[in-house]
Amino acid sequence: MNKTDDVLSTLAEKGASTNGFPESMPVLPLRDIVIFPHMIFPVLIGRSSSLKAVAESLERDKYVILVAQRTASVEDPSPADVYEYGTVAKILQILRLPNNLLKVLVEGMTQVRVHSYTRTEPFLEASFDVVSTTYDPKDRNLKAVMRHASDLFDTYVKENRSLPPEVLGAFENIDDPVRKLFYAAANVQQKVDVKQPLLESEDLREQYYRLVTMLSSELELLKLEAEIDTKVQDQIQRSQRKYFIQEQIRALQKELGDDEELSSDLGPLKEALDAAKIPEPTRTKAFEEFERLKRTPTMSPEFNVNRTWLEWLSQVPWTVRSTDNMNVAHVRTILDEDHYDLERPKDRIVEYMSVLNLVGSLRGQILCFVGPPGVGKTSLARSIARATGREFVRMSLGGVRDEAEIRGHRRTYIGAMPGKIIQSMKRAGTVNPVILLDEIDKMTTDFRGDPSSALLEVLDPEQNNTFNDHYLEVDYDLSNVLFIATANVKYDIPGPLLDRMEVIELSSYLEPDKVEIAKRHILPKQLREHGLADFNVSLTDKALLKIVREYTRESGVRSMEREIAAVLRKVASNIVTTVSHDIGTADLETMKKSKTFRNLKRRKVTIDEADVPTYLRAPKFKSKPEDLVDKIGVATGLAWTSMGGDTLPVEVTIMPGAEKLTLTGKLGDVMKESAVAALSFLRANHATYGLDAEFAKGKEIHVHVPEGAIPKDGPSAGITMTLALLSAASGKPLRGDLAMTGEVTLRGNILPIGGLNEKLLAAKRMGIRTVFVPKDNARDVAELSPVVTKGLEIIFIEHVDEAVPIAFRVRSSRAKKSSGRLRKS
Repeated sequence: MNKTDDVLSTLAEKGASTNGFPESMPVLPLRDIVIFPHMIFPVLIGRSSSLKAVAESLERDKYVILVAQRTASVEDPSPADVYEYGTVAKILQILRLPNNLLKVLVEGMTQVRVHSYTRTEPFLEASFDVVSTTYDPKDRNLKAVMRHASDLFDTYVKENRSLPPEVLGAFENIDDPVRKLFYAAANVQQKVDVKQPLLESEDLREQYYRLVTMLSSELELLKLEAEIDTKVQDQIQRSQRKYFIQEQIRALQKELGDDEELSSDLGPLKEALDAAKIPEPTRTKAFEEFERLKRTPTMSPEFNVNRTWLEWLSQVPWTVRSTDNMNVAHVRTILDEDHYDLERPKDRIVEYMSVLNLVGSLRGQILCFVGPPGVGKTSLARSIARATGREFVRMSLGGVRDEAEIRGHRRTYIGAMPGKIIQSMKRAGTVNPVILLDEIDKMTTDFRGDPSSALLEVLDPEQNNTFNDHYLEVDYDLSNVLFIATANVKYDIPGPLLDRMEVIELSSYLEPDKVEIAKRHILPKQLREHGLADFNVSLTDKALLKIVREYTRESGVRSMEREIAAVLRKVASNIVTTVSHDIGTADLETMKKSKTFRNLKRRKVTIDEADVPTYLRAPKFKSKPEDLVDKIGVATGLAWTSMGGDTLPVEVTIMPGAEKLTLTGKLGDVMKESAVAALSFLRANHATYGLDAEFAKGKEIHVHVPEGAIPKDGPSAGITMTLALLSAASGKPLRGDLAMTGEVTLRGNILPIGGLNEKLLAAKRMGIRTVFVPKDNARDVAELSPVVTKGLEIIFIEHVDEAVPIAFRVRSSRAKKSSGRLRKS
């Protein structure tokens, strides 16, 4: 048994001095409560320091100082965490509770001010001064404020449901004004920081003023609560009364056989259903639901669910259609206005409209534009809608992973709504819009279902005339919709979905194409957006070409548009700065009226190639001549990415160490396997290329592909790794002005690859003029635009032996004799 238990067991035998207070007492910090003098109140004690303080008080004379904490969340309060003023109290009774808790009944004795702490461990103990409340019994102001406080307290007790009427009787039986003050304050529900000032004042009249303020504030809150409660009750009664009256009217009408008059909510809904021209059997189902809705109480949750469903049925287009512009010449003109080049997709749209002219209707035409970002896939779809006179709706599928986002939720769920397809039809307002399924390759799958499977019905011409949304639960005809999908990469589209679409690939733009697009579309648009349309501002072709070559590296034109916007922002800034400096104000209207502003509008501003760094600072990309120098162990490959084509340097070094192949550069599994296959081929054919049979024994071969933070994968780097390994093993430099692509087998055969258009453009961009291409890709090269192949020496190879003499600058006659044999230089 500990000391505290000893004290508690002998509590009844202990007494306390009544002839005055000791000089110091234990201090008991309290949370969220202020104990006033002459107040008996139970306090729950659980903290270790508080238990020790109570035990010490019982050891002495049962007196303790009660002070409120400034912040209730402080677990172990220090003298700075409690208020300076408190109440001396006497412990009357203690009850031990489970979990080592004490319920202490205390009686407040008098106000005190703590002037110093004599102990802080293991509990707080302090010296204090007794605060004597002073007042003049003849003070008329005091009498008036006391009477006002009594009236307010009387009203407060009557209005507050949490206080019993006995509180008011006890209050009226108190004669001492000080006791009366603290009794009223103790029963007012206020926070600690509001009640604490009563203990800190020695003037009774001031204390009563504070009490009046507290009571007035509480009465205002009680009044607001009563008003809110009255409004709620009135609303409930009105709703109940309305419901009873409606039921009585229904009963009377049923008895008389009269048709029920529609409410103000249902009247417009019936008109909308009639105007929607919903086909059978959907119309029959809709009006059956409408009749059920009329009999459903408005207070029922089912009422709102059914009404929302009927509203969706009335708002989705069933027969409204836009008139197709069948003029093929007009369609071609619009497409040419909006986009430069892109001849293949333009031809496909013209063919579509031509067949539509002959047949009158055409189903099953679902197009998919595949290409790098920024080449105009989305804007081309918008132009198709404009050319054909149809409504255009874009539906983003990037990140969609829930089947319900396509087909909707069952209407029994709270917050249910149709899927994206029906929502798009509602936005379009016609049955034959152009719907763009944007980023169809970015959909994912999880436990909630596969959204790509839900799209199979949408994109299948044999099924989409009876598309069934989970929310509407009726067949909806999508056969008149022209669906156009976009994707960055074709292989990320699920096979069954890809099989339902006609893929049209949009390749990367050439440099001349980008310059032309900038002149025709981007520059005029940016001049308007930057308020420079009325100014004589222009960029020369050479300036645009410099921006394309040295400030962007992309397949599309988005980065180029941002750079042109940056140039025009600087021009606009220079104009505003010049005008505001000249006229001494930055007011827009004043500037526009100034002579300087008018002169600047007439002045010609031409940005040439030499001016570009002034606006855009140093170039971000610049071809380095040293990159094209012959090097040992370095070969330049060509890669295809979702952003277009790029060069892929492969570096190889051979050094003494553990016999192993180290691959770095964040390579994928397929690319790692290409490196292993290349090394195996060279080891198996070492004699052919003049290598030592044990060139890899006791050596660590390290293959690195720079820009290690970027993931890389694919088999087309096989020839690049093979020649880089051969160069490092033979010590002979490899041509720096040569790029290559192709998969290599263990027999040295070169297999075909994809993305040839982008890869060749990347080679031209880096200043490379000779490229190895698999011989089986010759038919693909023949289909490329002459602009792509112009200036390139494309060498078709089908075996590594054919590449070695050219890559290492070996004379052809010697190459024939040695079959590709190399000697260390």
